[in-house]
Amino acid sequence: MRPTVHDIAEAAGVSLATVDRVLNRRPGVSARTRARVEEAIGRIGFVRDMAAANLAKGRTYPLAFVLPVGDNSFMAGVKSQVEQAIARSGQERTRIDIVEVPRFDGAALAGALDAMASDPPAGIAVVAVDSPVVHDALHRLKELGVAIVTLVSDLPGSDRDHFSGIDNIAAGRTAGSLMGRFLAGKAGKVAVVAGSMLVGDHRDRLEGFRNRLSELNADLEILPVMEGQDDPDAVYGLVSDVLGREKQLAGIYSLGAGNRGLIRALKEIGQTAPKPQVIAHELTPHTRAALQSDLIEAVLNQDAGHEVRSAIRVLKAKADGLTVIEAQERIRIDIFLKDNLP
Repeated sequence: MRPTVHDIAEAAGVSLATVDRVLNRRPGVSARTRARVEEAIGRIGFVRDMAAANLAKGRTYPLAFVLPVGDNSFMAGVKSQVEQAIARSGQERTRIDIVEVPRFDGAALAGALDAMASDPPAGIAVVAVDSPVVHDALHRLKELGVAIVTLVSDLPGSDRDHFSGIDNIAAGRTAGSLMGRFLAGKAGKVAVVAGSMLVGDHRDRLEGFRNRLSELNADLEILPVMEGQDDPDAVYGLVSDVLGREKQLAGIYSLGAGNRGLIRALKEIGQTAPKPQVIAHELTPHTRAALQSDLIEAVLNQDAGHEVRSAIRVLKAKADGLTVIEAQERIRIDIFLKDNLP
């Protein structure tokens, strides 16, 4: 007689509900219990009924996107893409919730993640903040069988399953290459404006930018990074100050958000001083207008829609125990100049 799910439950010393969760790769089971059930399956020679398995794959996937709130045009675009995915929920068999937390706040993010542990979704996509409490919260969710994707900002070394975003070191190196060419043969100083060094994407972009620019032009001095918290008013104050203080300022690299503040400060230079060469991230209505008016020389962009769709595909695949097609999920870096705006 073929072993049944009742035999698995008896062999593993667990309930039928726990066996069902393990067989259908649903959350809510600790890693230790999951391993015990899988060991029992192998020991008694249980063979799963593929018709039942295929039926289980027709279920609805409960997913959550944990996003930072704040005055960030790109993140507003990410949220809009998630809302569009919610509108497609019926055809994609998903049930998506949006959870918003304060930006760059590791404790608040960890609290939001822990709050989901009582009724965990099948998968969570999270814009990560590098904090020990966030690592711990993700680990606890992973032990419950939740699939985890970091979105836009990665958290290497955590228990996440996949990162949906661009290669941020490569993005920083690309910015460094552009700046090196814009300032070829020139000396001077280059300012860097970040949101926060608590997020991995900003740290990686800074690392790539510094390394590549130093390779191309050793006569350019990169000033200490300024953290504007992705706030336009804070960025405006920082950029206005450096423009007034540094008479040899040759370039500005804005690797985070808050670019409305950057653009405002650049507009106020007028004809009183030479304008530095400026590179920013994310093509928004504001950076597009700045490119067209020659306030910004180049914008590096990532496709928020692709990132959200990729996160959903990966979370569903992980929930089903399927292999992720890496080539399909690779997020490219677009470079926009005034000449090639879409």
